[in-house]
Formats: sequence, C-alpha cells, structure tokens
Amino acid sequence: MQLLILLVYLVIIPKNMNAQDSTKYNKLTEEEAFIILNKGTERPFTGKFNTHTEDGTYLCKRCNAPLYRSNDKFDGHCGWPSFDDEIEGAITKKPDADGRRTEILCANCGAHLGHVFVGEHYTDKNTRHCVNSLSLNFEPLKIAVSPVNTEKKTDTAIFAGGCFWGMEYYFENKNGVISTEVGYIGGHIDNPTYAQVCSHESGHIEALQVVFDPSLISFEDLTKLFFEIHDPTQVNRQGPDVGEQYKSAIFYRNDEQKAISEKLISILKDKGLDVVTELIPATKFWPAEKYHQNYYGKNGHRPYCHAYQKKF
Repeated sequence: MQLLILLVYLVIIPKNMNAQDSTKYNKLTEEEAFIILNKGTERPFTGKFNTHTEDGTYLCKRCNAPLYRSNDKFDGHCGWPSFDDEIEGAITKKPDADGRRTEILCANCGAHLGHVFVGEHYTDKNTRHCVNSLSLNFEPLKIAVSPVNTEKKTDTAIFAGGCFWGMEYYFENKNGVISTEVGYIGGHIDNPTYAQVCSHESGHIEALQVVFDPSLISFEDLTKLFFEIHDPTQVNRQGPDVGEQYKSAIFYRNDEQKAISEKLISILKDKGLDVVTELIPATKFWPAEKYHQNYYGKNGHRPYCHAYQKKF
C-alpha cells in the first residue's frame, strides 16, 4: 500500500500541478494563467494593449522573451492587439485541435498568445497575429542621450518625389540623418488615411520628413540627394506611380531652404533638365500609418520607382 501511494505521488501529482514554475517564470494572476496556460481568450476591446501605440517591444508575460516590435503593430479592428510580423524565432505556430485555426505560442516558454490569420489584407504582409493583451508585457523604447550632445541642434527637411517608400530608402541611412518619417502634407483635412490620399479626397501629397544634424550634413546636400534619386521632370508621377499625390515638391520651412532649392533647380535647368519640382511653404505634416514606415528596411526589398543618378 505504501509503495502504491508513493507511485501516485510521483506520477499523478506532478501532472496536476500548476504549470507555472515560480523559480523560472513570472508569477501569473488567475486570469493570466487562464489565458496563458489554459489557452483562454480575453474579452475583445478590454485588453490594455488593444489601442496601445507607444514605441517599444512587446514581451511574453510569462518569461519576458521579446515577441513583437511596435513597428509591426497595427489596428486590426478586432478587439485584440494585432501584429503583422514577429521577432525572428520568437513565435511557435501549431494547428488547433479542430484544425480550423493556427495557435501562436512563445517559443521560449510555450505561453499561449492567441492565433494567427492570413489572407485578410489588412497590411502588405497579409498576416495578423491576434494576441491577448494578458499574454504580453511591454518595454518602452529607451532613447539614449549623450551628455556631450545634449545641446546638439537639429533641422528638418520635407521632400516629395513619388512613392514615399523609395524616398525613405535613400535617406534613412545617410550620414548626418537622425530620423526619417513618411507621411502626408499639403491637404485640407486632418490626419488623412492612405486610402483618402490615394483617392484624392484629401489633397495630400506623399512626402518624407527628414530630421538631420546640420553639423554633419547640410540642407543643400540633402536636397541634391533628393534630386538625384527621382526624376524632377515628371509631372504628378514617378515611374509607374501616377497621380497628384506623387508630384515632385520641396516643402521649405524658411527662406534659406527656399533659396537653396531655387539655386539647385536653376543649376539643373542650366544642364538642360525641364524641372517641374514645386516649392511650397511647409504646412502640417501628418505621419503615415505604421506599416508604411521603414517599408523597404522591414521587408528587405529595393525601391521599384527610385534609383540614384548623379546630377550635380
């Protein structure tokens, strides 16, 4: 009888223990354990990360392994946080028992995250990781500030020259460029969407905003690059992209930027180029949707309508 009791303790008890290991993983609340260990689902539109937009990294609630970057998060209008890509190697996928859906789990600890869906066309990657907020922690992006450069001056330039994906590709890694952001400018409504811009409802133009360090690169050098990566002789188009939102324009922020732009246009005209680039006073710049940012950097492709050609 004593031997039988011992066998029951060794074999049955461990199987019924809570799958949490307090010495190895984070302690979970009862609700979190229901989601993460028992593959439950939180009620839609109740999770704290559903509409969360802060820059940073989403981590596994159970083991703190990095799972998703904020750049890959989008509004799936489904009531749960949605991502169209994961950090490489962070996610395990397996079919549900009913064969109808594909479950996603933390590759490090096996925590249940949610499900993945394809073919919905929410983003260009055509993938939606539908994740429970209770399965996630969040680590904000840390911005390091050098004590030597705390007073470093910056300036901003705004260029439009066709599809903003290709524009950003040539500017984002240029020495002296601090940051780039694609977006919309010149229209008549607030916070336009990509669909509104493409349908010409808003009057906006696809543009690139460049923040740079004038001690490392000048506005003139940036403007030369702008003219050398697109065709400034094309009216309301760039390569296969046609429409007013693809016009060539410089949105100058002061008289100095305007004068420099006029000088470079004059040089190009003296070289025989019929430049149609417009010089427009800068107005409100509206950032584009997250999936447009650093588009080619994220998918590893090269621009299809921009190419560098030395002109100066």
